Amino acid sequence: MDSQTCHLTITTSTATAVAHTLLLLIQDDPTNPCSKIEAANEIRRLTKTSQRCRRQFSAAIKPLVSMLRSSSPEANEAALLALLNLAVKDETNKITIVEAGALEPIVGFLQSDNSTMQEHAAAALVTLSASPVKKSAVGASGVIPFLLKIINHGSPQAKMDAIVALSNLSTEPDNLSLILQSHPIPTLTNILKTCKKSSKISERCISLLETLVDYEEGRVSLTSEDGGILAVVEVLESGTHQSREHAVGTLLTMCQIDRGKYREPILKEGVIPGLLELTVQGTPNSRTKAHTLLRLLRESPYRRTELEADTLEDILSNIISQIDGDEQSGNAKKMLADMVQVSMEQSLRHLQERAFVCTPCDLPICASEVSLK
Repeated sequence: MDSQTCHLTITTSTATAVAHTLLLLIQDDPTNPCSKIEAANEIRRLTKTSQRCRRQFSAAIKPLVSMLRSSSPEANEAALLALLNLAVKDETNKITIVEAGALEPIVGFLQSDNSTMQEHAAAALVTLSASPVKKSAVGASGVIPFLLKIINHGSPQAKMDAIVALSNLSTEPDNLSLILQSHPIPTLTNILKTCKKSSKISERCISLLETLVDYEEGRVSLTSEDGGILAVVEVLESGTHQSREHAVGTLLTMCQIDRGKYREPILKEGVIPGLLELTVQGTPNSRTKAHTLLRLLRESPYRRTELEADTLEDILSNIISQIDGDEQSGNAKKMLADMVQVSMEQSLRHLQERAFVCTPCDLPICASEVSLK
């Protein structure tokens, strides 16, 4: 056996011995709580970056969950952080943690006056709520109203984690009903109104809002909330590419479900300039959604055949003529002019590229008839 193989064998053997010792220390022994806390802290350290250690220490989950119910705040924190690291990127450990009864004490920590424990609990719920198998169990634990309270009153990190946890839970239909019953729209729109529109928290909020407006309760709540639709429009104008896509998707969903009910409230908040910009500068999905929404916002409700279809300029001219207020109308007209200019420039570049790669016989007979849309 060479020295390198020998060293590896000794290291593996040592690691196994350490794991065995820690698992013995973490077992229930009320006479020595300090040893259990030290063991939990060491398990937390070892499982922070090692998937192998997460598998190795899965047997520690049940005693760690028992420590969550200890009267010692120090034991609670050490156990919660160890469980958090054990759950990261390990679906089996997530399932075991939930089945061991961890949700009840974690939801309790979420209600704690201790902001540090609130943050740890929110972080743990982000990880556990990512489990496809246990989403329903997490949602049914009663955690959703407390996540919303954290979004309203928690620390910046706890707020972000609470929104991510809600987003994770919202992919389960049963959880969506529970979320809507907790009246989340005022909380989410308040975040959108007060945070930076290009922030990650804004992106998470508008993504969840897009999901919620699929339901009547969500749409009614958004339109009833003072400045609710305006908050969405502002994200559409100033958010990240992804946020803007969710924002236009939110308004499009509302208009597609009930154009007659939501067309005026959306137009009233000055959405046209932002939509025009998206038709030129948005992601491919944003452009498609913006074009569709603009067609829904036009006055004429009837469908037209492809041969009769209006150009985007015609649609916008129709909408602009109905907008109240000189400033909004002027902004929309300026955006329309800019959009047409950019569209013409893009079409010209496209023709130049085609001319560069095509032979003369490949070129259109009359290039001046190419549509500038």
